[in-house]
Amino acid sequence: MKIITDSPIRFPGLFGDWAITISSKAIDIGNGIYWYGILIALGMLVALWWCMRQRTKYGIREDDLIDGLLWGIPSAIVGARLYYVLFYLSEFKDHEGHFSWSKAIAIWDGGLAIYGGVIAVVIVAVILCRSRHIKLGAMMDLVVMGLLIGQAIGRWGNFFNQEAYGYEVSPDVVPWAMYIDGAYRHPTFLYESIWDIIGFFLLILASRSPKLKEGDIALLYFVYYSVGRFIIEGFRTDSLMLGPLRMAQVVCIVAIVASIVIAALRRKKAPSRAEILEIRQRKG
Repeated sequence: MKIITDSPIRFPGLFGDWAITISSKAIDIGNGIYWYGILIALGMLVALWWCMRQRTKYGIREDDLIDGLLWGIPSAIVGARLYYVLFYLSEFKDHEGHFSWSKAIAIWDGGLAIYGGVIAVVIVAVILCRSRHIKLGAMMDLVVMGLLIGQAIGRWGNFFNQEAYGYEVSPDVVPWAMYIDGAYRHPTFLYESIWDIIGFFLLILASRSPKLKEGDIALLYFVYYSVGRFIIEGFRTDSLMLGPLRMAQVVCIVAIVASIVIAALRRKKAPSRAEILEIRQRKG
């Protein structure tokens, strides 16, 4: 992933000649405090706030949610970084061709793959729910809403790192194109942030349906996010290729197909949220 620093960025189709020069460092102390890390942390805090406010609707106890987040958040960071390092292994070798651990842990320079973080969160959720007899579907329904919030905010870390942008495009065709790295390009970080925000509100609306079963919101998330990511990934220039497709697009296809298959298999078995709520009310 190519990172540019202290380079002026312009959106001429939207703001004319106005330009902004940004640094990836928010505070220059020691090795520096980076905007990338600040925005990821902010995304996590807002996601935590949302999940804590909504947990009772999903029947999740406060202690279980806090423990899940205490394990899930660091696991997500490790999973996101591990996923990125494995797929871009050549970037983490020194001049002698040896693997560089110092480069591998330098997450402040960018390089967190969202799918790696999501996989890690799912693994943690499965382990926690099985060990504490928590409904996995309910936990995942709650967590994915927080994920969308975190992703929408965290993507702006790419803006401050000036990375993960799209290919060159004419501002006459794409008025919102940003001028970066000496050319007009698709602001793919912005596309994904907007896609996540829209998805958050769509899932809120979907969650109000009494016909949905526990886990359906999570499956909708995987389908919705993967569709958007598949399209947006096509604009990027730094993707790892697997034949004619980008690796991330292949993962998107797998996630979409797997979610649809799981939804179809559990359609007749899992009770709806309305039925579960009725059972809880009887027990209460």
